[in-house]
Amino acid sequence: MATIFKTISSDNITSTRTLLHENVPVTGTIVSGSTYSDENIKNYSHGMFQSVYDYPYLSSSANHLFDLSCGYFTGSGANNASNEQNSKKVNVYGQMAQVLVGHDATGSVRPFDRDGDLSSGDKINEAYFVNVSRLLSKDEFKKDTFRLTLGKGTYADPDSTEVIVGDYGAAESYRTNSPAGEYAVLYTSSAEPNSESGVGLLYYQAGVCVLTASVFGASTQMDSGFQTPEQILTGSTIQANANAVRHRFSNLNFNNTIELNSTIYFCQAGANEFNYSSNPTYLTGSKIRVKDVSQDSPSAYITSVGLYSADNELLATAKVSEPLKKDPSSTLTLRVRLDY
Repeated sequence: MATIFKTISSDNITSTRTLLHENVPVTGTIVSGSTYSDENIKNYSHGMFQSVYDYPYLSSSANHLFDLSCGYFTGSGANNASNEQNSKKVNVYGQMAQVLVGHDATGSVRPFDRDGDLSSGDKINEAYFVNVSRLLSKDEFKKDTFRLTLGKGTYADPDSTEVIVGDYGAAESYRTNSPAGEYAVLYTSSAEPNSESGVGLLYYQAGVCVLTASVFGASTQMDSGFQTPEQILTGSTIQANANAVRHRFSNLNFNNTIELNSTIYFCQAGANEFNYSSNPTYLTGSKIRVKDVSQDSPSAYITSVGLYSADNELLATAKVSEPLKKDPSSTLTLRVRLDY
């Protein structure tokens, strides 16, 4: 008589981890728009960041791409009470640094570090933040795939001079000294990794890109008032800064990562197991439907596998693509995979 439940030994259970990647291109026309009142852009009454969508954000089909903001460290020379939204810019920087960089031994928030060495004195005190949505970044960015093309030309023609910011060489040189996980230094050339010319930081699991304000160049005309990055950072609102940076987006491309964890169960049916069905339709008039001759061996067709807890509660069900015939002359091993 076949048993209904069969214990799966630990030798027949294994776990795997698979990383899936997809390429994510974000074109500049979606981000920069024709005007600052682009319907793809959502501004908020609190004025602390700006959200970018791929369609008019009021549309049901719109997807959130990323948020833009800016700020500076309390110890920065840009910190001045007379600046536009000064306290909010300090708060934005402080909140981002608190999560991504952490605190020092005195409990003070650390500023962002240009080369990833928290003990060095080369800091990013004035920064722009690109917070990519989980819809795009998934579990994390794939290392050495992040490429952001920014315009450094005049306001009227920002693309006349471009710079490509990327996590070049990060697959072998990423950092782990952040409370938010792994991150890498951003450079403007593949020849620059491990130098002191970092222009930003990319936090892989957090999905955040931190750019130093100086990446646009000291003479860059950031808006119609022909202000430098430093001037617009202190003299304009966060929304105006987001508009100016967004206007200079030419292209953003990266590969995201989905971590797929699986537990695999090898469910074995021996020769004398699972040859009979408890389904009431298996019998008719006390005779097995699938037997034409009474002397024939019993047989059944396996259509699903149930995984039960120790107290026989059904936890998961797996279906086979087509019924599998099982009789005493055969054994079966069914591979059941649970993904999470």
